[in-house]
Amino acid sequence: MNVGFIGLGRMGNNMVRNLAQKGHHVTIYDIRPDVVAQLSEELNVTAAKSIAEAVQGAEVVGTSLPGPKEVEPVALGPGGLLESMQPGTVYVDLSTNSPTLMRKVAAELAKKGIDMLDAPVSGGVTGAEQGTLSIMVGGDAAVFERVKPFLASIGSEDKIYHCGDVGAGDVCKLCNNLVGIAVPVISAEVLTMGVKAGVDLKTLVEVIGVSTGSNRWITGTFPRTVFRRQFEPAFFSAALSSKDTHLALDLAAEVGVEMAMGSVVGREFDYVLGQGWGEQNFDAVVRAQEDRTGIQLSLPEDRMPQPPASGWRV
Repeated sequence: MNVGFIGLGRMGNNMVRNLAQKGHHVTIYDIRPDVVAQLSEELNVTAAKSIAEAVQGAEVVGTSLPGPKEVEPVALGPGGLLESMQPGTVYVDLSTNSPTLMRKVAAELAKKGIDMLDAPVSGGVTGAEQGTLSIMVGGDAAVFERVKPFLASIGSEDKIYHCGDVGAGDVCKLCNNLVGIAVPVISAEVLTMGVKAGVDLKTLVEVIGVSTGSNRWITGTFPRTVFRRQFEPAFFSAALSSKDTHLALDLAAEVGVEMAMGSVVGREFDYVLGQGWGEQNFDAVVRAQEDRTGIQLSLPEDRMPQPPASGWRV
């Protein structure tokens, strides 16, 4: 397929690599010309100097951008996709976005005969590198089938889901991300409580790890990052996680659903960003609880929790 691709961050960069390796003809654009030049030198892709140039001749145009404030001008602004794409082509937004904005963009593009899918991804940079992302797609089912070769080049075929009409992909993604980030928040609370109540952190983690409270944060992520105080470089920044959390809370307000626990997560991220930790890894959200309690969840290298022979409970 002829593909135009806009946004060459850590996710987009790897998506482009997989698209090129799967034989698609890809034209790339980013607001950073040096990134475009470097990638076009490394891969068999075409460099573009503008959005209009990137989408010229493209059957499918993908964007991988931080969020709504970046996507809306690319899609609807001067020189953007609405002005530049041709009738009969398809726009796929791979960002984590506002379902309301996706429906607005889709409606505007439809006036020109351009189809749109919202298709946020999950699996992080590793999934983007390996081409094993899960993809949550909203939009017309026939259009979804039409661009399956594009989607299957960046994600696992058994993890590509048609979720419903435009916006449904982002609804699923926001639900996923909010529950995902709520787990480390509650995990930080129980670990600080247990330590303050007199139990050794290593012991606490090993006990929870084989019991019903076990989760991948306590048994996997925290030992790699939090317990070692390694919040940088960011795998996925706290600022982006905060953006996703607040998009989920905005959606809840739009549909009239109270989010008692979700609101707590939002406030935790407000604190993290207020402390200037936005560019740290998103599990820096635990630092809010550490600050409140005065308990730092850290362990020396020789005391990291170890799984039993049978493994952690999952």
